[in-house]
Amino acid sequence: MQGRNPVFQYPSFLRFWFGRVATTMGNQMMMVAVGWQMYDLTNSAWDLGLVGLCQFLPSLALILVVGQVADRYDRRRILSLCVAAEVLISLGLVWATLGGWINRETILVASVLLGIAKAFQMPAQQALSPLLVPAAVLPRALAFNSSGAQAGIIVGPAIGGFIYVAGAQVVYLVAGVMFLAAAMLFASVRYDHTPTTTREPVTLTSIFAGMTFIWQRKAVLGAISLDLFAVLLGGATALLPIFAKEILHVGPWGLGLLRSAPAVGALAMSLWLVHNPIERRVGKVMFASVAVFGVCMLVFALSTSFLLSLFVLLISGAADMNSVVIRQSLVQLETPNEMRGRVSAVNSIFIGASNQLGEFESGATAAWWGVVPSVVVGGLGTLAVVAIWMKLFPDLTRREKLVSTPPAPAAPA
Repeated sequence: MQGRNPVFQYPSFLRFWFGRVATTMGNQMMMVAVGWQMYDLTNSAWDLGLVGLCQFLPSLALILVVGQVADRYDRRRILSLCVAAEVLISLGLVWATLGGWINRETILVASVLLGIAKAFQMPAQQALSPLLVPAAVLPRALAFNSSGAQAGIIVGPAIGGFIYVAGAQVVYLVAGVMFLAAAMLFASVRYDHTPTTTREPVTLTSIFAGMTFIWQRKAVLGAISLDLFAVLLGGATALLPIFAKEILHVGPWGLGLLRSAPAVGALAMSLWLVHNPIERRVGKVMFASVAVFGVCMLVFALSTSFLLSLFVLLISGAADMNSVVIRQSLVQLETPNEMRGRVSAVNSIFIGASNQLGEFESGATAAWWGVVPSVVVGGLGTLAVVAIWMKLFPDLTRREKLVSTPPAPAAPA
């Protein structure tokens, strides 16, 4: 491996990286505006949770379709079309806000449409990355990829929160510009080779191949299911508008900073991992990181200090990034290219369940028990999941290195 940053040797990966940063920024800006606008309209934790549910359900409904699409068609074109659809959705929200007919139902419909676009986008995006760098560089590339995404998560909410004072329509418009830039960057990605794609007949076996593969690879199953249950229980993103407004007593600018704080920690950790990849005791490091995340959620739930809340969210982001890079590297390195679309589709469901469905879980439990008890129970649930998973997947707990089998070949682009 030559040089301090080997990923810089692959220009197509860098174009993909910049496109992902742009689309992440756009999505984060939209989520700040959607969350604050929905809470202003309804004053309901339940409705904040419904936004996440509406984004998750399309991924669940389309799981058997999107994996096949990602494995059978050009992943670059799929990405470009999905992000172009997000441009149209953001412009629709601009129109609704300026026209004065924005309401709860409009926001929920827009969330469903975003969920459909992301359902096709995520498997193609995950499956494309390993084709752009050699397998030996992939863990660093994934860490660098994550650093870009986290930079977008930092900058996006902060910008969205600050420009919200000019109106939600301004946030949606700027987000649309970011999506347009991302679509152009994804379309410009080029291969130095033509990736092998299998156009096998669509059968029940091929449709369910991704699920079968994950079930047979216990390390992959344990890694992605850990993310599902730990973040599903421990996440509090959907409730941040309530914490900002009613507990910490800050405005949209404070909400933007709260949403950005985990990404600050994640960015710092991902930049560290680009140069210092985890090479030993990866299983124990992954479980310890998820446990730290759970403790941070407990402290956040009980905090009434804005600065303390920002700090523990920052630490939670760093811990989560550690586990994310390990989990994603395990999944990508143990999956052959012809299966990556279908495996990534299943993985996207797990990620979506932990994030969007987790937002619904947070909103629902907050409506039943109250905001603080909801997050406390979630943090305790995360710690319980770590303990149970270490017993259920002992080989994953004892895992020393990321690569246990020869990785699928990949060529630079």
